[in-house]
Amino acid sequence: MVGEDGQGDRAPERTSGMLHFAGVAGSGMSALAQFHVMSGGRASGSDRAFDRGELPEIRAALQRAGIIIVAQDGSFPGVRPDAVIVSTAVEDTVPDVRAARAAGIPVRHRSELLAGFVSSRRTIAVSGTSGKSTVTAMIYEILRAAGRDPSIITGGDLLLLRSAGLLGNAAAGRSDLLVVEADESDGSLVRYHPWMGVLLNLQRDHKEPEEIAPLFDRFREQTTGPFVLSDDPALQRWSRGAITFGFGTEAAYRATEILTSPFGCAFTVDLVRFELPVPGWHNISNALAAIAAAAACGVPLVDIDAGLRRFHGVARRFQSLGSRGGVEVIDDFGHNPNKIRASLQAAQLRGERVLAFFQPHGFGPTRFLRDDLIRTFGETLRAQDHLYLPEIYYAGGTAVRDISSRDIADGVASLGRAVFFDADRKALGMRMASDARPGDVILVMGARDPSLTVLARRILDSLPARGDGLWKP
Repeated sequence: MVGEDGQGDRAPERTSGMLHFAGVAGSGMSALAQFHVMSGGRASGSDRAFDRGELPEIRAALQRAGIIIVAQDGSFPGVRPDAVIVSTAVEDTVPDVRAARAAGIPVRHRSELLAGFVSSRRTIAVSGTSGKSTVTAMIYEILRAAGRDPSIITGGDLLLLRSAGLLGNAAAGRSDLLVVEADESDGSLVRYHPWMGVLLNLQRDHKEPEEIAPLFDRFREQTTGPFVLSDDPALQRWSRGAITFGFGTEAAYRATEILTSPFGCAFTVDLVRFELPVPGWHNISNALAAIAAAAACGVPLVDIDAGLRRFHGVARRFQSLGSRGGVEVIDDFGHNPNKIRASLQAAQLRGERVLAFFQPHGFGPTRFLRDDLIRTFGETLRAQDHLYLPEIYYAGGTAVRDISSRDIADGVASLGRAVFFDADRKALGMRMASDARPGDVILVMGARDPSLTVLARRILDSLPARGDGLWKP
């Protein structure tokens, strides 16, 4: 049974069966594959990145988790899977998909599998166009620190879980509480029937807000228990009966007495003083969402504060990789205008100058956000800051390549900001290392491409410790 406070005391259901994950290196797919195995099932997976010899650390982590990795050639691991799991990014031309259809093996979207996990547990589903991974991680860490032993399925790797030898985006606890990141970008959000829903924001990202709003309507309708909502005016249509958080006077969980610093922030909620080891007003908002959700699970505010004070963070969410020669390098997932603005503003608190590297992902998303990206960089970059743009990241598949990062560079330059474009990403990294001087912050931003972290570390290693100025690719 589960108490009214949401604290589960029954064990979660076990799963079984052999599932094959095509594109298993993706963050959402790898999380589901691991969780399926952690819940008692068997799994195999393939990815064209693995076939090219890329992402060895992810491959090794999945194999340690018990997932059989095979070539993406339609052969599977020698055991006929009960189903092949795909994401929206996996096209019908992928050999595994063709082979499955020819053999009569069901092909299921990853959201169907996640929906099953959501329905079988007391699930807290976090959605919105920005901040999902961070809030999901905060809720998980709060519940874990409070002894609730939750599970998690998310798109960002928790540094806490990485420190335990896991990949970081999935973990199975002993209670029936499950925290998931519920993605709206591909429409799969409508499949989920969570116990608690958390809605953070509604901004222009993959689609226009008007297109996303009906998905949030369904999300609200299908939530069976508490619904946690930002007090942002853009979300008012879902406010009836919701538990609100934010900065307005009517919010149920409102931050007051706010202090910010380059490395963290502090604020008060209902006479309890909270301290957060990550910077930025956006992270105060993220923390308020997590506070409201955890409180709805029956966790006292003082215990929530204890969990947040020890928050470890999420990989590539404003993750500092270290400093060399007086220059700090930060790795960040920022890819839409609001995330980019928040990351730039947080970096500007840390450095006299910000040297910002941004790799757009996908020709369609870049085309859709082109003007917004130009405007965001033009408004947020200071006169002393620099922007470095490589070519658009192409993950494969069919795409109309009628836009380039050069188009964004030209637009930002027309607004009077210092911007550099180079299709040779290594050369661009060399230029950043050469341009950097003590007191600067190098901010590497972009989504979907795991090699960005490798690039960021190479830039860090190449910064001159004693003025040698050498790039070491």
